[in-house]
Amino acid sequence: MRIIIIHIYKIIKYNLCMFRARVLIFLISFKIFSDCQIAEDKSRVIIAGGSLTEIVYFLEEEKNIVAVDLTSNFPPETANFPSIGYVRALSTEGVLSLNPTLILGEEDMGPSLVIEQLTSTGVDLRIVDEDYTLEAIINKILCISKILNIEKYGKEKIDFSIGEKISSLKKIGDSNKSLKKRVMIILGMDGTSPMVAGSDTSGNGFIDMIGGINIMDSFDGWKPVSAESVIQGNPDLIIITKRGLSNFGTLEELAKDPSLAFTNAALNKNLMVIDGMSLLGFSPRTIDVANEVAIKLQSSE
Repeated sequence: MRIIIIHIYKIIKYNLCMFRARVLIFLISFKIFSDCQIAEDKSRVIIAGGSLTEIVYFLEEEKNIVAVDLTSNFPPETANFPSIGYVRALSTEGVLSLNPTLILGEEDMGPSLVIEQLTSTGVDLRIVDEDYTLEAIINKILCISKILNIEKYGKEKIDFSIGEKISSLKKIGDSNKSLKKRVMIILGMDGTSPMVAGSDTSGNGFIDMIGGINIMDSFDGWKPVSAESVIQGNPDLIIITKRGLSNFGTLEELAKDPSLAFTNAALNKNLMVIDGMSLLGFSPRTIDVANEVAIKLQSSE
């Protein structure tokens, strides 16, 4: 009898999580803006932005991709496509030489002159809205699915592939907020100073998503900070990108760095390394990483 009750409880709990995720998807679907209207021709797609490429793969629409930018490095199969260069330093001629029928770009696609030139040719160019929240990730998926005329499938894919993960992250994130744990994210090193996430960054959005407090929110953007600032902020958890960790070698070596060694995070070995692209470009993969980090934050001393 007890086993049956436990089984029923698990079913109810799962269905409740899925219901919350569906409500969130339903509410967000009303926020899709004009650039998310159905494309007339999606037969030759160029993508400028790693998070958008991940989303197209997530939606299983990669068959129409003809080229991607340098930030599009996940999944690994993206390496098989021709490159149009760095998302912020594109060439009009290089893009048009591939005869795209549709161009998907992140907000930082550029330079602006290239955007103007591409627009003037009449090519279908969509700049997809970006914000650093869980809801914004869902919004991007819904937007891309609508552009590609698979909106119904996009909602179903969110529901069944990441719906439970979304609910889990919201639950853990909300719980973590009451703990008031301090977090710092290191992107890389600027000389001997760590380059960290201030406010109005993807890093700050990530910290908010996992329910932490950004100890470096007194300034905007990514900036190098002094050892004194880190010690004063005294993070409970330090997150560093794989590229940033290459400056140190291992997490053990990172913990010994003079600017970090006496923080709660280093003393209690609460250090995590993550893929930088899952942090810089909010995508479905960001939700997976955020769940892992949120659990780590919850258990940190």
